[in-house]
Amino acid sequence: MKTVLITGASAGIGAACARAFLEAGWHVGLMARRAEALEAVANGYENAVILPGDVTDPGDVVRVFEDFIARAGRLDVLFNNAGSFGRAAMIDELSFEEWRRVVDVNLNGMFLCARAAFAQMRNQSPMGGRIINNGSISAHAPRPGSVAYTTTKHAITGLTKTLSLDGRPYDIACSQIDIGNARTELLEGIIAANPDAPPPTMDVAHVGASVLHMAELPLEANVQFMTLMATKMPYIGRG
Repeated sequence: MKTVLITGASAGIGAACARAFLEAGWHVGLMARRAEALEAVANGYENAVILPGDVTDPGDVVRVFEDFIARAGRLDVLFNNAGSFGRAAMIDELSFEEWRRVVDVNLNGMFLCARAAFAQMRNQSPMGGRIINNGSISAHAPRPGSVAYTTTKHAITGLTKTLSLDGRPYDIACSQIDIGNARTELLEGIIAANPDAPPPTMDVAHVGASVLHMAELPLEANVQFMTLMATKMPYIGRG
């Protein structure tokens, strides 16, 4: 049975991806801070492993990865997903503490999880695995008032490219999915706040299917970057 650890698995994109992998028969580790929310996502699947933990806590990350690998035997895929948008504001209205909270989850947390996954994949037998980072449409073009979020998502693109290069000798593939307007709890709130001009959206289940597709490729093939967005969103391009 293939194994995957998903961070931020208690809601939104992480929960949708967890369900996709569970239904496909993978051994799925679900990591987030709220154990009860993870249990709701696992929904009695015998191939689910509940892993409460905080991605910003180095000790928690080590413990969670060790716990999952002890149960699953190896780590084939990490979906490095946990993230935070923070408060929408102009840069001069944003406190340093608010900035640091977003950076801590979106950058430091993703570094800690990628580091733990890379170490396991490099040393397990057979060697290798896949790390899939959750970027964002903001990795292409920013949203208004998103200085902390957008900055971190551009940094994740650098993380993806570096891990792709450094992982080659160890059969570790690294890729990134940049998602635009999947209908999650967060986006439902935005829709409710704009009933006369709701943003174009897509079913979050498409994200789960896409991440599963990336994960199921043999290690000789890699989707380096995937952009998945609601069809009627404004055009974006890499600058």
